[in-house]
Amino acid sequence: MSAGNAVPPVAKRRFPTALLLTCAALGVAGGLLLAPANWLSTLLSGPAPFASMALSGLWILPSVIALRLLQRPFVGLLVGLIAGLVLVPFSGYGFSAVLTNVMWALPAELPFLLVLYRYWGTWMHYIGALIIGVAYPVSAWAWFNLGAMTVWAQIAFFAITIVSCVAATALGILIADRLRAAGVGRRR
Repeated sequence: MSAGNAVPPVAKRRFPTALLLTCAALGVAGGLLLAPANWLSTLLSGPAPFASMALSGLWILPSVIALRLLQRPFVGLLVGLIAGLVLVPFSGYGFSAVLTNVMWALPAELPFLLVLYRYWGTWMHYIGALIIGVAYPVSAWAWFNLGAMTVWAQIAFFAITIVSCVAATALGILIADRLRAAGVGRRR
């Protein structure tokens, strides 16, 4: 083979196979966790909206685990996308489950995106939790008819959502740290 026909060395992959497989495993596990939570949350949203909001943090959990464990750009969104795809056949909402899961993954990813993925401080995960903890009740205002609730009930609704998201974030950090200690997601 002449020098002009040499095959260039393979460029370093942006998303190595091991990373993609880890994201797939986290997304599938997240989707399977969210399937019963989705039905329960839907059933509770009418008669017990505060109980429904207590479950809301579960939707951020898969993305937090991925971001903490892998510390790579867009893994939170990818895991949210996969979890949503897994959830489609188990959800009464069809493909809107994909959009919902990506919507929940975006705030988890946002603090890291804002620093161009150069800093991975633990507290940044909690900023993402606070963002979605406030944004979700605002976006679901009409669904839960929050305008008909008293101001104290509205404050409680926001507080429960925020606490749920912060608690799920803490659990996600714990799970990711335990997985890393077990050898999952180690960088070479």
